[in-house]
Amino acid sequence: MKPRLDARAAEDAAASFLERQGYRIAQRNFATRLGEIDIVAIDEGMVVFVEVKSRASVDYGPPEVAVDRRKRATLRRIAQLFLERHGLLDTACRFDVVALTPTPDGNDWDFELFQDAF
Repeated sequence: MKPRLDARAAEDAAASFLERQGYRIAQRNFATRLGEIDIVAIDEGMVVFVEVKSRASVDYGPPEVAVDRRKRATLRRIAQLFLERHGLLDTACRFDVVALTPTPDGNDWDFELFQDAF
């Protein structure tokens, strides 16, 4: 069965992948007027803001390159709002990126986790 390539399916797959890595998913799709953070998780007591990027192929580069300087700045502002709204301003946090591409046979995803990506 080929993996669905839509954003929601990629986020579902990434959340499952993160749970297998020991992350605890705290919230998905934290949305603000600025945009959204795909996944907020806890890893070893640290709040982790996770951006999920997927590509149907790497013909135009790997998915993680889409998290450019502008996207990183926006994610930082959204994360600040999350921390403020949840009274967590003194809590350690980091930003991870999960990149997904279809396996060579097209039946599953290959995952790459970039911890502390920016």
